[in-house]
Amino acid sequence: LGMFSELKFPVPWGHVAAKAWGPSEGHPVLCLHGWLDNANTFDKLIPLLPRGCYYVAMDFSGHGLSSHRPAGCLYHFLDYVTDVRRVAAALQWRRFTLMGHSMGKFSFSYCFISPQFSFLYPEMVDKLILLESLGFLLAPEDTETWLKSKRRVIDRLLSLEAKQQTPKARSPEAALQRLLEANSHLTAEGGAILLQRGATETPAG
Repeated sequence: LGMFSELKFPVPWGHVAAKAWGPSEGHPVLCLHGWLDNANTFDKLIPLLPRGCYYVAMDFSGHGLSSHRPAGCLYHFLDYVTDVRRVAAALQWRRFTLMGHSMGKFSFSYCFISPQFSFLYPEMVDKLILLESLGFLLAPEDTETWLKSKRRVIDRLLSLEAKQQTPKARSPEAALQRLLEANSHLTAEGGAILLQRGATETPAG
């Protein structure tokens, strides 16, 4: 398992990079690095682990060889959880082992990325391995609300990204009609005023 390959997964702001060891047909194991680290944190560990598994260690956005998020964007813990979901989707992994190293001493919420993903998507994780980390605990009365709201945010975001298409070109009249249909409170005059600044003219419309 000493040899590895480099992987790149496209995301809206660039790519998420990763390193992979072992046979691609092996049991999938996704490895998550710790606070301000990168995928190289697993270089010494992976060769000591069971052969026959396919280990993928990703660089979180803004770490290692992964693209930084656009200037001015925050790096919230839920964004890192979403990165994990994106990589799993790109790998077409429906069920895998998740191995996470602490994201932890400097930011309490960051040490919970692996447990949070497992909590949000339990059907995708067959085993959770935590290195220098803790489990993820919520008050019982908060569990269901947290689960539904956070998972809904991630799933809607990824669904929207998957549907991204080149915007349709419309005539000014058709664009105004579309705007009025979507906003019943607008008058034709108000819609036309908004379209002056809210639409871009191209050769196609």
